[in-house]
Amino acid sequence: MYIRGWRLARRRFGVDDCIIIGAGPAGLTAAIYLARFHLSIRLFDSGSSRAAMIPCTHNHAGYPEGIAGKELLRLMRVQAAHYGALREEMRVTELTREGENFAVTTDVASYRARTVLLATGVVNHRPAALLPEVHDPALERGLLRYCPICDGYEVTDRRVAVIGTGDHGMREALFLRGYTSDVTLVAPEAEHALAPDCARALDDAGIVRIDGPCGGYAIEGDRLAFDTARGRMAFDSVYPALGSRIRSRLAVAAGARASDEGCLEVDDHQRTSIPGLFAAGDVVKGLDQISHAMGEAGVAATAIRNLLAERRPLRR
Repeated sequence: MYIRGWRLARRRFGVDDCIIIGAGPAGLTAAIYLARFHLSIRLFDSGSSRAAMIPCTHNHAGYPEGIAGKELLRLMRVQAAHYGALREEMRVTELTREGENFAVTTDVASYRARTVLLATGVVNHRPAALLPEVHDPALERGLLRYCPICDGYEVTDRRVAVIGTGDHGMREALFLRGYTSDVTLVAPEAEHALAPDCARALDDAGIVRIDGPCGGYAIEGDRLAFDTARGRMAFDSVYPALGSRIRSRLAVAAGARASDEGCLEVDDHQRTSIPGLFAAGDVVKGLDQISHAMGEAGVAATAIRNLLAERRPLRR
């Protein structure tokens, strides 16, 4: 009770030590660290963490039988709350500088903070014709997958399709070729757009190429089926390789530097080009892995604590 009261007393002045935007694995890890540093924080959760889509991850250390993404997030929320981290379900609409501090505007109210950590992640592009009533059950059953690094092992020796083309589609198909010999690359809309060297690499790996457009998605038995230029086909698992949208708009609008794709530029301490603004997880160019996002968040949280200590002593 003393610790929580002390935190609230520090917040009476209307400025938090840190506001975390995003409550996926990166944001929650940072919340745990920062709360245990005895800092006053807010964690804004829009409810759109990509980790919640994971039916069961088997490569996250510490869970030999795997763990569902929603359960992992729940446990992390419990741990953060145990140390007094304040999580609020709201969407942030604007981030601006106010001198040395930041103003964070949500769909409910505005808040001020000495530092901000952006952990907003990315949104995967989905096949346009894949309706939610098919997408979600297919995802839950492992018929539709988005991360071959995470779950390629689960499709070992299975029949797999990659929906994509160009260099990105080729690289995903070649990656999955390390798990199964039955890989088909299907163009999402029309004919494949492949450079000669991409086509040669696919041919050398024995990967079949089929033109689109793709449509008519449906779960048929234990497979996900859809229409192609060669007729209807069904696969044990389908991987869309259509890229993603980086959710860096808030930071970019505030003046932070980002790559052409939208990934925020950070240094070794997860500092963006704006002093006091940090970023961790998939919004930063990386592996799109839970463990990687959590590691970046730990680095960012420690750097935030040290920055605040430089501005004024952090003492009990």
